[in-house]
Order: sequence, then structure tokens, then C-alpha cells
Amino acid sequence: MPSAASHQEYQTNVAIIGAGPVGLFAVFQCGMLGMKCHVVDAMAEIGGQCTALYPEKPLYDIPCHPEISAGDLITALERQAAPFAPVYHLGQTVETLEPATDGGSVLGTSTGTRITACAVIIAAGGGAFGPNRPLLPGIESYEGKSIFYLVKRRADFAGKRVVIAGGGDSAVDWALSLAEVAAHVMVVHRRPKFRAAPESAARLQEMAEKGEIELVVPYQLSGLEGESGVLSAVMVATLDGEERLLEADTLLPFYGLSSSLGPIADWGLEAEGGAIPVAADTCQTSRPGIFAVGDVAALPGKLKLILTGFAEAANAAHAAWPLVHPGEELHFQYSTTQGVPDAPKKN
Repeated sequence: MPSAASHQEYQTNVAIIGAGPVGLFAVFQCGMLGMKCHVVDAMAEIGGQCTALYPEKPLYDIPCHPEISAGDLITALERQAAPFAPVYHLGQTVETLEPATDGGSVLGTSTGTRITACAVIIAAGGGAFGPNRPLLPGIESYEGKSIFYLVKRRADFAGKRVVIAGGGDSAVDWALSLAEVAAHVMVVHRRPKFRAAPESAARLQEMAEKGEIELVVPYQLSGLEGESGVLSAVMVATLDGEERLLEADTLLPFYGLSSSLGPIADWGLEAEGGAIPVAADTCQTSRPGIFAVGDVAALPGKLKLILTGFAEAANAAHAAWPLVHPGEELHFQYSTTQGVPDAPKKN
């Protein structure tokens, strides 16, 4: 995977902000049209939330894959983009986005890198994101040791007593998954009904009835017990003040993510509700030559699915082509006709 040094200046056809699944597919779509890409992401590795939050979580709505883990999806997308030799600028954020003197845009990153591009595709997901942390005294000392907001490897929880807090898809999905490896899984939720997919919620209830998972409802987190970041128990309580002490090695609070546009909000783009409105046919934003795709792009009635972002990436790439090749006519060919170039050889 080609990567670039910091404090450098580069020129490219298309700059892509965000190396999540939609950003990676945008590299492929641009590459199929003969356009070179530089990709910037704040994370130290590609993959976005698929890598950071749930690499082992199975996905069921990716075309041609009845089931694929988020991590495997990113690996496949990286391989798909590789023949077009994208240059990745990882571990840095785009802080400024200004018009270039001779057209296009200039991106300035947090490490001093400057990238001049004919077109920009913003594939930043929900923007800068972070977990919603429970308000528990002393929680900071346990974070990263006994309390985690994401699961990277199921094996890390093998043989452990795991408390999962939350009632959405993440809480339910990981309860079902970790029950296969953990010594004991307890799910804390403030009410008996879960907001997960109906099939998952039904399976959770079935496993609870068999004693394979313990449902601790209706309770909420109220305290922690342990020393030096090593958790020994989690205190929970009802709204009426009834308390229970759950012996535990690990706490996984899944209360969703809080996100913001971050520096994107300062780039002079129209924004609403933490997203960027775009044209339905081109995904162009209010600034010509700047496109937005994936969860960060707002369209009426849009479904926030990875496959929706894939389609938007294709639209944005085709809309960007005239900016890279002004005055030329695009003779579009299907991939079955033109094929894909061989991946570049490693130096």
C-alpha cells in the first residue's frame, strides 16, 4: 500500500478524504476512468469504522457476499483499488480546503502536507466520531484495560466475564458473538425491549432462555469496582434504586457514537444536521468540484448503507472526470470490456 511522507506537496487528479469502504471504492471508480488518487484519513490504517469499531462483525447486505466480516470487506476493497496505485496519507486530518490558483482545490493536512487536486471527493462517513461514554466515576482509569468501546478481536474476550451495556444492534450483535467464546455474557439494558434487528433480538431472547446469555433488565450502569484499571465488578441499578453487583472482567458500553463534521464545517460547504447536501445525480456539494459520498452526504430519503455509498462513489467519479480532462469526451466502457490493469509491482 503506497504511503506518503508528511510535510510534502503533491499534485493529483482526485483527492479523497476518508479511507473507509466508500472512499476505497471511490479510488477504484476513479481508477477505472484513468484518474489518479491521493487518499487522506485521520486513522493510522485504512478501513474507517469497519476497521476501528467492528472488524470481526459480519455484514449481510454487501452484494455477492451472503456474509462477510467488516475487516475482510476492507481487505477486498484495498485489493480492488491496488491496481490504480493510490497514495495514502494516514494519521492526519484535512484541516483546510481552499481553491487553487489555476483551478481545483488545495488540501492542507494536520501534518503540513499539501495536496493539489482537480476534484475532491469527501467520503468521511459521519465525520469525526467517538463513543458516547457512560457517566461513571473513575471510568477513565479502566478505559483501554477493562472497558472498551469496540471489539477488534473476539479472542481477546475468551474465558472472560463480559458485561455489555446497550440495547441497539452493536450490543445485541456482540452479545450473540461473544457468547461463543466468553465465560459469561451479561447484557444490561434499561428496558426488556431491544432496538436491534428483529431476528437478532429474537435470537438474543432465545439464548437468554437457554441460559447462554444473561439479560440484566431493566437496569442501568451505576458504578464500577476494581483497582489499577482492572475491573472486578459492575454495579447496576433500576430507576427505583434497586442495585445489583455483576462480577465482571470486562465492560463493553455500546451507546452509539457522537460525531461532528469537524474541520469540514469550516470549508464553506452547505451543511445540515451534521451532513452535507449534494446533488442527486452527481453528488456535488455547494462548491463546484467538491463532491460528498457515503454517510456524510445528505439526500432526501437516502438509506445510509454501504452499498448506497458505493453507488454515490461511482456517480461522483464520473462527475469529476470532466474536471480532470476538460474539453475531452468520456468514452465509458464497462469493466467487462476494458478490464482492470495489473497491480503495480512492489519496489
